[in-house]
Amino acid sequence: MGYDTIPYEKRIKENIKNYSLSNLYDMDTIKNYLGSLAETLKISILLTDRHGEKEVVIGDGFAGFHPDVVGEPGRKLRIKNRTIGHLYVKQFTQAKEDRLTDELLDGTISILSRLGEEAYFHRESSIYLEELERQLEDRKHIVSNNEREDILTGVYNQIYFESRMKLIDRSEVIPVAVLNVNINDWKFVNDHFGDEESDRLIRTVANIVREEAKPDYVVGRIDGDVFGVLIPMAEDGEAEAYRERIQRRCEAFDDPVLAPSVAVGMVYKTNIEETIEERLSDAEYEMFNNKFEIKNAPGYRERLEKGIK
Repeated sequence: MGYDTIPYEKRIKENIKNYSLSNLYDMDTIKNYLGSLAETLKISILLTDRHGEKEVVIGDGFAGFHPDVVGEPGRKLRIKNRTIGHLYVKQFTQAKEDRLTDELLDGTISILSRLGEEAYFHRESSIYLEELERQLEDRKHIVSNNEREDILTGVYNQIYFESRMKLIDRSEVIPVAVLNVNINDWKFVNDHFGDEESDRLIRTVANIVREEAKPDYVVGRIDGDVFGVLIPMAEDGEAEAYRERIQRRCEAFDDPVLAPSVAVGMVYKTNIEETIEERLSDAEYEMFNNKFEIKNAPGYRERLEKGIK
């Protein structure tokens, strides 16, 4: 019913058109009530939906009768200013107390209208509240994720990554492998291929860094083209193997434009008196040494420039 975009008051005004009699009433109860009324007043009663389809027929007075809800609508059953049904009556004989019959029938329409409106409001409000709760949960999820995830890449953002650094420091876990992963020549891609391709390069590298990481690794985007990785309780050779995997995957990436390459600086925190922030600075220094080696390696420039026509 479009609860994401339609205001509540407008829904209440318009959604009644989507309801039938059976949506609002227990039709067996309605039939029993109208049957008792017909027997008391010695009349036949026909209740139709808004289009004239017969819903409840009491008595034989309407055999072969075809309701004309436009020309002869009978008594209209209306909810929120919309007709939802029509009540027709035929008397067996000329009743002496027509006024009493009219009053009872008018009262019946009034009661049905009020009961139907209450049911309608209850049902619409319940649906609306359920939808609001769902939207609230969705928004909580989005806010929660946005508080810790980098929007472009989906890895941890800088603020959350730093909070994890401090948490690991406080836990006094050692050793911790600390890696600085920097995209080589991101600016070249941005200058030659624009923002869309340079953003795609960042996402590509982020996916590789994340996919090669184990579940306990902490991976975050700590600058525009820089990722930090923490490996608590790193086993011998584990961080080195991880570094090799992400660099090999970058080199093997096949694309007509992008040629991802990363420089990786890696150090270890082995003393609980040290902070990961300090060691991350040391990792950055090692990253620049690795960057110099990679960018001066044979074939690097040719691969970088392959997308230039």
